[in-house]
Amino acid sequence: MANQQICVIGGTGFVGQHLVARLSTIDNVNIRVAIRDTNRHQNLFKQDNVQLMVVDPFEPTQLQSFLANCTTVINLVGILNEAGSQQTFLRVHVELVKAIVDAAQVIGVKRFLHMSALHANVDSGPSRYLFSKGKGEHIAHNVNENFMQVTSFRPSVIFGPGDSFFNRFAGLLRFAPGVFPLACSNSRFQPIFVGDVVEAFANSINNSNTYGKSYNLCGPKIYTLGELVSYTAKTIGRQIHIIGLNDTLSRIQGHVMGILPGSPFSYDNYLSLQLDSVCKANDLLKLGIEPKPLENIVPTYL
Repeated sequence: MANQQICVIGGTGFVGQHLVARLSTIDNVNIRVAIRDTNRHQNLFKQDNVQLMVVDPFEPTQLQSFLANCTTVINLVGILNEAGSQQTFLRVHVELVKAIVDAAQVIGVKRFLHMSALHANVDSGPSRYLFSKGKGEHIAHNVNENFMQVTSFRPSVIFGPGDSFFNRFAGLLRFAPGVFPLACSNSRFQPIFVGDVVEAFANSINNSNTYGKSYNLCGPKIYTLGELVSYTAKTIGRQIHIIGLNDTLSRIQGHVMGILPGSPFSYDNYLSLQLDSVCKANDLLKLGIEPKPLENIVPTYL
């Protein structure tokens, strides 16, 4: 079998690092990862079949060079909050997808795997995050199928070593003074293990049954946000009283914390949490993957 050249945009992030490590174990596969800074990422991947390439994905010529000889392009880029003119939802979730599709069409890339988000919707997304994710996914899936076959994935919150969910709450809880006010504490999640997400990507690359489809990916169990934060506190050995805020206070917390450095919680996050991040039907099972419970994994890295 001829070698496949898989090009990954967003490969240095949380999911990206796990996915590149998984793809590197597949026979006859070479991976090219887009990076912005050689000095920052040159020691990130040690696998012989992984190549790092400095590229500005918004520069058409650079992006086309990056995609040269690629059989598959994977886009994992996403942000939870905006930060300046270069990190807006429109630029990262919409304009980048359009740039990838345009460059792939010039080069002749035939396969596109795209990371979306659960409840992403270009028509009725309640937050800028979910709207922009939906618009980007819409652009991806409206490519002529004679030109490129597209599959997208819509996970609930993803956990695993290096995540920004349990690790972030653990960091906040370590400094909490015995109580922890929590916005939208009754919002529901169905957390999915990062290893299951990357397996879904890996299993779909050469699977023609996944062409043109979007997959909702969730873990085996539903929790409220309050339950997940309480579990985090217990796991790190802190006795913290979680105080669920009502809707008005949750809105206020979103506005106030959204202007703090790092935006630990924003008003747009509040709007996203008005939809429960749970699956009506877990498509992970359609891909032959049994979702792993967080209780078996989270204590190993917190």
